[in-house]
Amino acid sequence: MYELRFDRKAIDFLNKLERKDKERIWNKLQQCKENPFHFLEHLEDIEGFKLRVGDYRLIIDVDDSTKILIILKAGHRKNIYEN
Repeated sequence: MYELRFDRKAIDFLNKLERKDKERIWNKLQQCKENPFHFLEHLEDIEGFKLRVGDYRLIIDVDDSTKILIILKAGHRKNIYEN
C-alpha cells in the first residue's frame, strides 16, 4: 500500500472545497493507495500523473521505491495545467 503526502499548495486548494467534493477526492485517493496505476494517467507535457475526480484534477508524483504518492497540485480541470 502506498502512503500519501501533500504539497502545501494542494492542501490549500483542497481546504477551500465543499465537504462533498473533499470527500469524493479523499475516497478516490484511498483507492489509489491500493493500486495507483489503475486510477492514474501519465501526463505528457509535465512530469507526473493526473487523477480525475469529477471536475477536479490532482497532479501526483509516484515514488515506487518508497511507495509514496505525492500530491503536488490540485485544481479545477479548466486551469490545473496553468503555471
